[in-house]
Amino acid sequence: MTQVAILGDTHVPSRATGLPDWVAEEVRTAGRTIHTGDFDSREAYDRIATLADGNLTCVRGNMDPSTLELPRTDTLVLEDVTVVVTHGTGSPGGWHRRVVEIAYDEVDTGENAVVVAGHTHEVVDTARDGIRVLNPGSATAASPATHETMLVAHIEDGHVTVDTLTR
Repeated sequence: MTQVAILGDTHVPSRATGLPDWVAEEVRTAGRTIHTGDFDSREAYDRIATLADGNLTCVRGNMDPSTLELPRTDTLVLEDVTVVVTHGTGSPGGWHRRVVEIAYDEVDTGENAVVVAGHTHEVVDTARDGIRVLNPGSATAASPATHETMLVAHIEDGHVTVDTLTR
């Protein structure tokens, strides 16, 4: 079984002073970490990369400095599940459609797939057009979020269970 810490929209230092200790501990103990972008600074990226100890998959958010040179999307396979990671930049009104379209650009129809995206700072765990859609919210409660949130996924033999963590 693979345990995956899923977080995003940390916005350090523009909207938050740092990563909460409880989030840092989840990242430190996970087998893989996914960040949906909007680190907001090289320092925030470096902190999370260090905590993830080389097991970080991440993408560029609309608030990330260009010096981070992160991809707009990334795809990985964990225990027979294809995971597409994107930020989801754009209007909140078209967010679900947009992230599902990005997922279908990366996977074959019928493939066991999950798309992980951020941008809205709202926790999402739903399915659209045969794709499971996850959004961890904001790990630092960056506005407009009102709570620190993240997801922890457990992936085993093609099955995904997700816990929402909040403080």
